[in-house]
Amino acid sequence: SLMMDVTGQTRKEKVILPSYLQGRKPNTIPNKKVEDPASGKVSTSSLATRQDLTNFHLIPPRVTFGVLMEGYTYTTTVIMKNVGVNFSRFRVKQPPPHTGLIVMYTPGPVAAGLQVELEIEIFAMLTEGKDTGGLEEVSHDIEILTETETLLLPVKANILC
Repeated sequence: SLMMDVTGQTRKEKVILPSYLQGRKPNTIPNKKVEDPASGKVSTSSLATRQDLTNFHLIPPRVTFGVLMEGYTYTTTVIMKNVGVNFSRFRVKQPPPHTGLIVMYTPGPVAAGLQVELEIEIFAMLTEGKDTGGLEEVSHDIEILTETETLLLPVKANILC
């Protein structure tokens, strides 16, 4: 029972369930409109139930570059897997240039069970030309627009000044 702890005593604080047990994914925003931003306008009624059947997972769900030297370029790969039962489309909203981030990927539909690699590239640079004398933190959420939701991929890095 959630009311008792392992020793049989009544709990003093409420148990917080993880997001996967609550039936929702972390860092996602569901799309409110029927038309999806990734594949265009839906014109047939047979695709009305498609919203429940498409789903993407990001592996890893967040990117942490760690400490980076200023003036160098670093890359990492994130896998975007289609765990739904239909093919699905997506597109990546490129981050603003001042973040130094670029996302490289091959556009097109992703079949059920297959995956696509997103290459995240960061050029370590100081924003606004400030020299803080130590580390400057860069943090940005990359938006990935799918047919049913918007996935947020948090990217963090510390740039050594």
